[in-house]
Amino acid sequence: MARKLPFPDNPEAGFGAIAEDGSTFIFENAWSWLSGDAIEIIKAQQISEIERRVLTLRGGNPLPEITGRTVILIDDGIAMGSTMRAAIGLCKKKKAGKIVVAVPVAGREVTEEIAKIADEIVVLELPPFFRAVAQVYENWYDVSDAEVLDLLGKKG
Repeated sequence: MARKLPFPDNPEAGFGAIAEDGSTFIFENAWSWLSGDAIEIIKAQQISEIERRVLTLRGGNPLPEITGRTVILIDDGIAMGSTMRAAIGLCKKKKAGKIVVAVPVAGREVTEEIAKIADEIVVLELPPFFRAVAQVYENWYDVSDAEVLDLLGKKG
């Protein structure tokens, strides 16, 4: 599980991300936008949300063992790539055998950047004028915990 580190005045935009093991990715220029103290407060807030989600969505269970295994990281798309980079960092720390990133949409530049740190990346759509992940969705919304739990309970 990874969470964006949002700007206080614009929660849709982020300056980095943190994964549940503490693996963190922060864009280099974030330090010029926010103080170190502000960044640490935001990180702590997102760690609390990760802990809540682990408890709610995984029943508090730890990640399964991934050492030497192929891990497929899936997201609804890659905009800036910070959450994916944090998730890749977690997988590398846990010595995953192969890291595959699979998303429906991303921009070309971020796809090239992620390809350098993952073993494989699969992107279904690379719009020539990529602006946001939501641009390719007919119905874009945040999925609730209840909906996630409902989907996880369904097989096949």
